[in-house]
Amino acid sequence: MKRSVPVVLSDDDHARLQVFLHRGKATARSLTRARILLKASEGWSDAELVGAFDVCANTVTNDCTRFIKRGLDAVLYDQRQARRRQALSNAQAAHLIAIACSPVPDGHDHWTLRMLADKAIVLGYVERLSPETVRQLLKKPC
Repeated sequence: MKRSVPVVLSDDDHARLQVFLHRGKATARSLTRARILLKASEGWSDAELVGAFDVCANTVTNDCTRFIKRGLDAVLYDQRQARRRQALSNAQAAHLIAIACSPVPDGHDHWTLRMLADKAIVLGYVERLSPETVRQLLKKPC
């Protein structure tokens, strides 16, 4: 099935894709995307592209749509992921480490991650806290 909006590469884009492919210094995903764009501009159908490059039909559609809407760089280079905010501030992390260094509650021989998270919530240092966040904090090298 042909796509509703054909991929049309300018001479500069075509040359740039050729250099990109022949250089071979990119991820396999980026190289496949470049090949998809070149063949799509030659008139290959989505089904032919899916079969030739062993990718999902959505991959072909997404790559062609991304090229049409945002240009060549949007297809070849993945967008950097937005950095997530830290789960704990430095003060909260210090309080959590202090709790971990404090004596263990009666009836236990060591602090568990869940117990540390629950204690930080009870003491009001954080509103909510997962044991995984506690683990990552305690695993960090000093």
